[in-house]
Amino acid sequence: MTETAILGGGCFWCVEAVLVSINGVLSVQSGYAGGKTENPTYKEVCSSLTGHAEVVEIIFDPAVISYAQLLRIFFTLHDPTTLNRQGNDRGTQYRSVIFWTSEEQRETAEAVRQEIEQSGLWNAPLVTQIEPLTTFWAAEAEHDDYFRRNPDNGYCQVVVAPKVVKMRQIFAGFQKRSDQS
Repeated sequence: MTETAILGGGCFWCVEAVLVSINGVLSVQSGYAGGKTENPTYKEVCSSLTGHAEVVEIIFDPAVISYAQLLRIFFTLHDPTTLNRQGNDRGTQYRSVIFWTSEEQRETAEAVRQEIEQSGLWNAPLVTQIEPLTTFWAAEAEHDDYFRRNPDNGYCQVVVAPKVVKMRQIFAGFQKRSDQS
């Protein structure tokens, strides 16, 4: 039995690159959610006119990793205190958002957000939105597994790679065996 999580924490290349190596995560697909345009393109989403966020669809095995633990990793891998921004990436498409697919996911998301808020992990209030998923639109194929396929890309070297290294250190116990160093 699998479960699906839809998370937006800035650029989907970063989020995918971290979560794909987590034990129990079966697949990660970049895409868009939360907007009004049907089947949007990357260019349209980057205009901030469609209302979509860059997100990832995570298919995972809840017997191996819980939804709550995935959310704890999510809240650590991006800055959930900056509205519509992650580092130099700015726009509503980079907002911090959790799209829930069941009432249980909504309750868990709210509880984990409160847990993180109270933990002192971040020095400012969390701005992460928790919204029902209406539609997930898969991104263009060129965004799939972007970090692995483009390690020499400047953005990947400067932004994605350090985040992946940091997260592998913080969540070493959650790494798939082939990803452990």
